[in-house]
Amino acid sequence: HLLSSGLRMIRFDKRGHGLSSCPAPPYTLDALTEDTVQLLDYLDVERCIFAGLSIGGMIGQQLAARHPERLEALILSNTAARMGEAAMWRDRISQITRHGLDAVADPILARWFSPAFLNSTEALGWRHMLIRTPKDGYTGCCAAIAETDLTRETAALTLPVLGIAGLEDQASPPEIVHQTIDLVSNGRVVDLPSTGHLPCVEKPDLFAEAVKDFLKETGHVG
Repeated sequence: HLLSSGLRMIRFDKRGHGLSSCPAPPYTLDALTEDTVQLLDYLDVERCIFAGLSIGGMIGQQLAARHPERLEALILSNTAARMGEAAMWRDRISQITRHGLDAVADPILARWFSPAFLNSTEALGWRHMLIRTPKDGYTGCCAAIAETDLTRETAALTLPVLGIAGLEDQASPPEIVHQTIDLVSNGRVVDLPSTGHLPCVEKPDLFAEAVKDFLKETGHVG
């Protein structure tokens, strides 16, 4: 992998995604954050550096606010304290409920990826992943985002925070990533060129370099 060896890295599917169970929607950010706490408890992880992208970054912000003793530092990629207007998310929920994810996949992918990546053969695999996501899981998380504004909680954070922004991200544009990290007393942002909402997919080398530099700064990589 592109990160330093010797690190313990835990990746998990949030509820309604991947191989995790899919309870009925709507979900709340409280529930998604509590899921994360329960996972850390199950794995006997007392403290960690949490990295979250998009809704994962919202989970990370609330986790840091609610359970500061569990986090040593926080990586917030392509996310914000508030992402979009509630009406937009409710409209998306309505479209997916009526017509399925396939009907909205192309505009979602256009918000996720830079034009260059969107025209590559690799993008097709991500389209398949998107449309195979359980409808309840996707709309459940849309509901959680719609009802969340973490401005007050994030402004109170004091731990080291790295923000990562994709300069071609239309789902969480660089300006809202910067606005969010500007709330934090101990935060900085790295802008990644020629990448959209998923820089770990489009530019994994640049993404890993930004993360490694932050781990060095926080004393976790020599």
